[in-house]
Amino acid sequence: MAINTPLGDTLDGFIESLYAGKSALSNWHSLDASRIYSKVGADLGEYDLEAKVQSLEGKIPAQVWKRLRKLHVKLPWSTKITTTMAVDAFADAGLFTRPFDASRVGVIVTGHNINVNYDFDNRTQFDEAPDYIDALYGLQTLDTDHAAAVSEALGVYGPVYTIGAACASGNLGLRNALDELRHHDIDVMVVVGPVFDWSPVMLHGMALLGAISFNAFIDEPARASRPYDTRREGFVPAHGGGAIVLEKRAATTSAGVRHYGQVIAAEATSSGSHLPTPSAQWQAEAMRRALAVSSVAPSQIDFVSAHATSTPQGDLSELQAIETVFGEHASALAINAPKCMLGHTCWSAPVVELVAAVLQMQRGKIHRTINIDELDPHVRLDVTAQANRELSIGYLMKNSFGFGGINCVSIVKAPEQGERR
Repeated sequence: MAINTPLGDTLDGFIESLYAGKSALSNWHSLDASRIYSKVGADLGEYDLEAKVQSLEGKIPAQVWKRLRKLHVKLPWSTKITTTMAVDAFADAGLFTRPFDASRVGVIVTGHNINVNYDFDNRTQFDEAPDYIDALYGLQTLDTDHAAAVSEALGVYGPVYTIGAACASGNLGLRNALDELRHHDIDVMVVVGPVFDWSPVMLHGMALLGAISFNAFIDEPARASRPYDTRREGFVPAHGGGAIVLEKRAATTSAGVRHYGQVIAAEATSSGSHLPTPSAQWQAEAMRRALAVSSVAPSQIDFVSAHATSTPQGDLSELQAIETVFGEHASALAINAPKCMLGHTCWSAPVVELVAAVLQMQRGKIHRTINIDELDPHVRLDVTAQANRELSIGYLMKNSFGFGGINCVSIVKAPEQGERR
C-alpha cells in the first residue's frame, strides 16, 4: 500500500497522525479562494513531491526511478502524485525484488475529471493567449493519462484503465481488480486513488449545491469536518490519495509474501437517482450483497470504516442502513469516520480510507472520531466518539457512497497469523 495526504506520505506517519487525532484541514492556500465560498480544505498544493521522489532512490530499481523522474518533467501535478504512489505501493509489495510477468500486471485509476484545476488553469490561459496553453493539454487533461503514466512508470503491460463512480470510485476499482484477478488471468492489480485536483469553479459549484461546509469554522478549519455532530453542515473537500496492490492469495502464499489483508468482497448497487440524495435502502443492499458474496455473517464484522461525510442527511442514512443489515449486532460494531480528520478526498476516499482501516486492523487499534462536541441524538450506534480503542479485527467493512446514488461496499479479512505483514 501507499498513501499521500496532508497527514503523511508514509504508512507509519499516516496512521500515527490519525491516532494522534490530527486534522489535515486548513484554509486553502494553494488556490485562490477569494471569489468562492469554500475557504477550508485539506491542501496538498505545497507538498514537496521532489523530496518524496528522492526518498525512493535506492529503494526501487534505478530504471524505474529514472522513468519516474522523466515522466515528472511534463506530467500535471496530480498525475505526478499518482505515479509516485503506484511506485511506492509496488515497492511495498516487494514486487521489485521478485520475478513477475509484466504482461499480467494491470492498473486501475479510480476517479474521473481528476485534473480539474489543471484544466481550469489551461482554460484561463486559453482566454488570455490560446497558443500558450500546455502543449500536452489535449492528452494530459484525460483521466486515462493517469493510468497510462502508471503503466509506463512501472513498466507493466496488462489491462490499464480508469473507473469513474464519484465517491465510490475506489471501491468500484477494487471490485474490478478482483474480477481481473479471478477471471482474466491477471496476476497483480495496482489500484490507485488519485488526488482530486480541486479547482475554484468546482469548489464553488459544490458550495452552490449545498454539499460542502462553508459557513461555520472558517477561522477554525480543523473543526470543520464533524461527522455525527449536531453542527455538521456538509463535507469538507480534501486533497489525498492512496494506492493498493492486489495479488492472488495462493501466489503470495507460495512465494512466502506476507500481506496486510485479503479483499474478499466488493459489491455495488445504485439508488436509481442522479441527485446527491442518499438511500439507506440501497446502501443496505450493497452491504448485504458484500456479506453474502463473502459468506461472512453480520456478527463476524468487527469494524466498519464509515463513509460518514459530515452531511446532515448522509451520516444518518448510513447508520440507518447499518442498523437494518446488522440488527442486534449493530450495537456491538465499532464504527469510526476517517473524514473527521482527512476531509473528503472524493474519488480516492475508499482507497485512502481502506489503507487507514487496514493499518488499524494490523495494529489492533482504531482511531476515534474527532470533533463530536454534541452527538446527534439520532445516532444510536457506537461511533468511537471518545477515544482510540484497542480492537482485535477479524473482518472489516469499508463503505463508500457516491453522488448519483452509486453505492459500493468492500470487506477485508485479516491475514492468518503466519501471513501478517
